[in-house]
Amino acid sequence: MEGGILVDTSVWVPFFNGVESPQVAYLKQGILEDQPLFLCPIIIQEILQGIRSDKDYENVKDSLLAFPIPDWNSTEAAIEAAQLYRSLRKKGITIRKSNDCLIAAFAQRFSLSVLHEDRDFSIMAEQSVIRVVEFK
Repeated sequence: MEGGILVDTSVWVPFFNGVESPQVAYLKQGILEDQPLFLCPIIIQEILQGIRSDKDYENVKDSLLAFPIPDWNSTEAAIEAAQLYRSLRKKGITIRKSNDCLIAAFAQRFSLSVLHEDRDFSIMAEQSVIRVVEFK
């Protein structure tokens, strides 16, 4: 998985809503080029819980499940995410959404960079917790 990209909810939602951004363009190009793009369970949950239409829900779910999802014991993942949150808090940094720590833990565990539009991931990258896809 080394070198793969974990695509965060903050990119998938605009993608599905037809909103353009550099991150969405990167995702579209990655899909077209069959780049190694990954998801994790919490990202799937976050995306699917926001879909109102049953038909759209099924279509999006099927689309998402076509991407690789690294397998990791949920208890181990939760413990790693909690440790990550605590280590940042000890540095005076509070991550707004604890789910972001779970996503970051997946990125760490599987050596994935994060494609995102969420400042918490930028903060974690500044602290060398994760790697992110950079846009200039």
